[in-house]
Amino acid sequence: MDQPIDWDDLRSFLAIARQRSLSGAARELGLRQSTMSRRLAALEAKSGARLLQRTPRGYDLTPLGEAVLGNAERMEAEAIAIERAVQGRDVALSGTVRITTVEVLSNLLLPGAIAGLRAKYPGIQVDVLTDSRALSLSKREADLALRMTRFEGGELVSRRVARMPSALYASPDYLAAHGHDLTAPGHALITVAEDQAHQPEAQWLTETAPGGVVALRTNSRDTQLAAARAGIGLACLPRFLADQATGLERIPTRTAPPLREMWLGVHADLRHMPRVRALIEALDSQITRLRPLIEPD
Repeated sequence: MDQPIDWDDLRSFLAIARQRSLSGAARELGLRQSTMSRRLAALEAKSGARLLQRTPRGYDLTPLGEAVLGNAERMEAEAIAIERAVQGRDVALSGTVRITTVEVLSNLLLPGAIAGLRAKYPGIQVDVLTDSRALSLSKREADLALRMTRFEGGELVSRRVARMPSALYASPDYLAAHGHDLTAPGHALITVAEDQAHQPEAQWLTETAPGGVVALRTNSRDTQLAAARAGIGLACLPRFLADQATGLERIPTRTAPPLREMWLGVHADLRHMPRVRALIEALDSQITRLRPLIEPD
């Protein structure tokens, strides 16, 4: 191996190893699939051996690929740390801030917060990443995150910004047909996707209507709301979302529905960056304004 390895080629190797496909890696890095293929070929030409092999299941690491993976990940971590350190000293109230959250919180908070932010600082652009996956702040997949769970990681700074009660809802037509007895068999349930079945709302709904059968699964709270309004079944929904909706009744229950928390997190290296601080302040202002809706009673 006479030629030095290019960092961009190593980044592409890491992305392909994680995503196991050229298309997935291209999406991760925001590049063309042909670019990913060319970079992988260049890296393997310089190393003189194959690092990844294509299989029916996607790309798998070769023994050499497994040997260099850890070193490449450490290089990536150092490169990200340098990037954070440099950006953390960026004092401009302009540029891009990336925030990740789930769609229901995005719809509730971000339009108003961003409108207030841009009224003061029109040079700031906000990229909103709505994803059920917890994008990594440490790996700079986002600058800020709003989540319904606590953050983990000593390099992150986070705080709880709200508590969000939920309740059980159904349409008047559904209740007229099936009644209010939640212990009766045959209730139709509107719940989360299978990979989110551990969530407290899903478990509470199953315990509250033990004879119920799942009618619809979705990871979208807005779709759950629409399904409940259409009379499909019972749904456990955040009160800030469902209390204001027409065509739904809130159903009294023997046990209290789950109370979820909203957490705001940022990497410690970025928390004092002016444009990041400006978005945090805009979010705080919007949460304060909507507090009666978010935390009723």
